[in-house]
Amino acid sequence: MARIKQHGKTRLWGELTSMVFSITLVLFVLGALLFIEYHSYLTTHQMQERITYKVDLVPEVSDSTALALQQQIQGFDYVKNVDYISREQAAELFSEEIGDEFVDFLGYNPLYPSLMVNFKSGLLPEKDKNVIEGFTKEVGSNPDVTGVVYQENVVDELNDLFYKISWFLIIFISLLLFISVVLINNTIKLAIYATQSTIQTMQLVGAKRSFIARPFLWRSALLGLLGGVIADGLLVAVVYSFSTQFSLQLMIAEHMVVYSVMAGIVPLAGILIAYFSTLFSINHYLKKKIK
Repeated sequence: MARIKQHGKTRLWGELTSMVFSITLVLFVLGALLFIEYHSYLTTHQMQERITYKVDLVPEVSDSTALALQQQIQGFDYVKNVDYISREQAAELFSEEIGDEFVDFLGYNPLYPSLMVNFKSGLLPEKDKNVIEGFTKEVGSNPDVTGVVYQENVVDELNDLFYKISWFLIIFISLLLFISVVLINNTIKLAIYATQSTIQTMQLVGAKRSFIARPFLWRSALLGLLGGVIADGLLVAVVYSFSTQFSLQLMIAEHMVVYSVMAGIVPLAGILIAYFSTLFSINHYLKKKIK
C-alpha cells in the first residue's frame, strides 16, 4: 500500500515537473519573440529617422527666408530635425567629398541651397505614406522651393519590412499560444488523471464542482507563475550573454522599462494559460464523471 502511494506521489511530481517544463519552454519562446518584436520595431523606426528628405530651394533665396522656412518645417508635429545647407556649405561638402575645388574650376557654384529634413519615428506605414505625401505637397507649393527629393524605394522597402516582420511575429505568437494551450492542457489532463481517486472521493461526499476545481486552479496558477519566473531568468541570461558576446547595447537603461513590462507579461501569460487550461480540463473531466 505504501509502495502504491509512493508511486502515485512520484507520478504526480513527475506530471507537475513536466507541466512546469512545458510552461517554461513555451514562455521562454514567447518572451524571445516579444524581445525580437521590440528590437525589430526599434531598428525599423531608427532607420526611418535616418532617411533624409531634401528640400531644394531656389538659388537666389536669402538666408533669412530659408531660416524662416526651416522654423516653419521644424514646427510640424512629425518632423524631428531640419538642417539648413547654404550654397557655400553645399559647395564645401561636395569639395570634401570629391577632393577638388570644383567651384574654382567652373567659375561659379552650381549647387542649390537646401533643407535636410528627418521625420520622427513611430509612424505606421499607412500614416507614414500620408505624412510624406502631405509634406511634399505642402512644402513643394512654397515659391522658394524647387522640389522635395527622397529615396522613395527605401521608404517603401522599410514599410514593407515592418509589415512582414510584424505579421510574421503576430502569426507565430498566436500559433505558439495555441500550441502551448494544447500542450499544457494535455499535461494538466495527465495530472488530473493521476489524482482521479481523490476527485472521485470528493464527488462521493457531495463536494461542489467549484470546490473540487479550486485546488487544481490554484496549483496551476502557481506553476504558471513559477514557469514564467524561470523563463524570465533564462531570457535574462541569454540576452546578457548575447549582448556581452557580440558587444551589443541590449542591456542599457533606455530598454529597461520595456524589458520590465515584458518580464511581467511572461509570468502573467503563464498564469493565464495554466489557469484557463486547467479550468477547461477540470470542467470537462467533472462533467464526464458526473454523466
